[in-house]
Amino acid sequence: MDTQYEGGNKGDPVQITEDEAAVYDRQIRLWGLEAQQRMRNATILVIRLRGTATEAIKNIVLAGIGKLVIYDSEEVKEEDLGAGFFFRDEDVGKQRVDAAKARIEALNPLVTVQALRHPTLLEQGSLEALIMSVDLVCVTDWDREALIKINDICRQFGKPFYAGGTFGLLGYVFCDLLKHDYISPDRSAPKEAPKNVKATASYSRLSMALQHRWTGLTKRQTKELNPAVVHVILALWEYQHKHEGKLPDDMDAASELGPIANSIFATSDVNRQVLTSVPLDLIDAMSTSAAHEFSPTCAVVGGILAQDILKALAAREAPIANFFTFDGNTGGGSVCRMNM
Repeated sequence: MDTQYEGGNKGDPVQITEDEAAVYDRQIRLWGLEAQQRMRNATILVIRLRGTATEAIKNIVLAGIGKLVIYDSEEVKEEDLGAGFFFRDEDVGKQRVDAAKARIEALNPLVTVQALRHPTLLEQGSLEALIMSVDLVCVTDWDREALIKINDICRQFGKPFYAGGTFGLLGYVFCDLLKHDYISPDRSAPKEAPKNVKATASYSRLSMALQHRWTGLTKRQTKELNPAVVHVILALWEYQHKHEGKLPDDMDAASELGPIANSIFATSDVNRQVLTSVPLDLIDAMSTSAAHEFSPTCAVVGGILAQDILKALAAREAPIANFFTFDGNTGGGSVCRMNM
């Protein structure tokens, strides 16, 4: 397998053929030929192949993007088999990208798949060149510092950035789409007026979003945003930072994770009529489960991640703005605008 990326000019836009139009007929009817054309010409980089990524990859490949570049330097482990449906028992010990590539290609032969696994590709110079060669970057199940670093490079070169992942029954999707133009339905327009209007959203990078304060929200608004889940996810990132990338995996971690979560909570100005501290039962649950993948959680979060990537490429509806969280305990999700 070639471990080098293909940089440089991607050439003129590729036109959708009649055969492709037949394959994507239902989608073209849904969001139009122009939107499908944008997907067809998009090159997407996905970094790290765990459960969330496999679900997202399935959906964006079936939707008909032009090229998928996958990067992962790790081997398939037994625990990957539960949520990573590109992997089989016989793949344990093989490189993740090698095991997954043929199965991804089989989903949609019209999509070009390039697999990369050399660790040096994430070094500064190589990573910059790799990001420059694609149209959108998606990083899954990575630590906070790496997400911030990659997001900042994407900002430097004007590339949209997505991050997503799961911690047991909790999951998140974050996006930084820079300044994003899209077509929005105008439900207030009179019958004879155009039904759609052009809209623009300005996003913030992850490092800025993490400085978000909840000041000024009503009780109802605060409840809808589910601040407990948001703060536990932020606490898990801080725990990872303190433990060289490792997530909590037993009840002993609760004595450290709880104070981290409540320290972040104390400085974020959450409405105290709704929540006075991060619930202890949620801390306990994350202390034992955050390091593990659950297939249903990965399916939901990966599905939302893929749907929003396609929405951003199609520019037909407003994407997530800008931090989505999913709580598998209740089956509910919410979107928090963090410093937008």
